[in-house]
Amino acid sequence: MKTNKALLIVAVNLVILVALAVFAPHLMIVPGKVTDAHDEIAKDCFACHTPFLGSSPAKCITCHKVAEIGLKTTKGLPIAKEKKNVAFHQKLIEDDCVACHSDHKGVQAFRPIGQFSHTLLQQGLQEQCDSCHSGPGDALHLKIEGNCAQCHTQQAWLPATFEHEKYFRFDRHHDTDCATCHVNNDYASYTCYGCHEHSRSKIRAEHVEEGIYDYENCVECHRSGDEDEAERIWRSGWFESGNSRPLDTHRYESEKRRRQDDD
Repeated sequence: MKTNKALLIVAVNLVILVALAVFAPHLMIVPGKVTDAHDEIAKDCFACHTPFLGSSPAKCITCHKVAEIGLKTTKGLPIAKEKKNVAFHQKLIEDDCVACHSDHKGVQAFRPIGQFSHTLLQQGLQEQCDSCHSGPGDALHLKIEGNCAQCHTQQAWLPATFEHEKYFRFDRHHDTDCATCHVNNDYASYTCYGCHEHSRSKIRAEHVEEGIYDYENCVECHRSGDEDEAERIWRSGWFESGNSRPLDTHRYESEKRRRQDDD
């Protein structure tokens, strides 16, 4: 008798819970208040959810047409000025809204940005970071346009993979105008030709005179504008490399004094 009574109580509770979950889910399982824009459908859970399956992109797209995101409202009215750059929605490889969005404030309307996968973007757009992201405002980045991937990855903005001082340190003779050395926004390569006496013919003549024939990779010896440092690096490399011909130090010193007099 007691067992039957207990089973009846359990059954009644289950029926009540199921009924509430079906007819008043917002009272039972809502994880938090919906975003303000969805107030009018706050009690219509099935506008976004399918029973026992949850929310799906198909439900989102019935109102938020991907081709119109950032351009028109869900009611078809033109958006005069969108504050955020959301044009990338039109270039997703699949319409997976719930990969980034959750409507309830209780679980964050926008999931943490670290969960966003750039693989959802078309390949061409993945290489155009500045079409969605604003560049940093520091002095270095203000002079750089595009090609973010040469130093940064899509997995994390920091740490960057490049430290300029490992290759060349700026001093009073060199400013930090990137385009002077890195032409056509290609930061994977550089050139020292075009400044002061840095013509290809003159650089070749000066280095060949010193017995240096491999001179195209300037920063291998010239880590700054300090010629003494370049000399130390070169002499160290010269002897370590096992070259048999001795370095003509007297001629090198004479040439250095001549250049100083010319300056």
